[in-house]
Amino acid sequence: MHDHLRSTHRIRIPAPADTAFMFFTPAGEAHWVEGWQPAYLWPADGATCQGMVFTTGGGDEFTIWQLADFDRDRRRSRYVRTTPGRRAGFVEIQVEPDGPADCQVSVCYEMTALADANGDPLAAYRGAGFTAMIDGWQAEIVRRLPQLMRLTLA
Repeated sequence: MHDHLRSTHRIRIPAPADTAFMFFTPAGEAHWVEGWQPAYLWPADGATCQGMVFTTGGGDEFTIWQLADFDRDRRRSRYVRTTPGRRAGFVEIQVEPDGPADCQVSVCYEMTALADANGDPLAAYRGAGFTAMIDGWQAEIVRRLPQLMRLTLA
């Protein structure tokens, strides 16, 4: 049986929920994730829409992403991601208001290790490592918040 996990962690972002939701799109993440450079396959302009396909990374961490569900009104998105030979699964983002100028962001990774993976391809998505990764997202967003709030993200 292949290793499978589901990890969820919540973070608070000091921004309105509708605004913060767009920080978690491929284009939005390019403004706060170090080295994040999605290559858009469809649509070629990178417009965030259900069904979009893009890739990230290289070598053993080359990853194919598809936006399976994108609901701007409910501030929910679900991505299918596959890193060939390593892992496959889903990433789900849910943003909920926490007052007029703050929000809570739930990040859920549900991943399965693939058959020919070396080492532990799910290590970054387990326990304290996962929590630290998502808390790192919060720190980067807060650090860059003035810049992010000036962007028009689509």
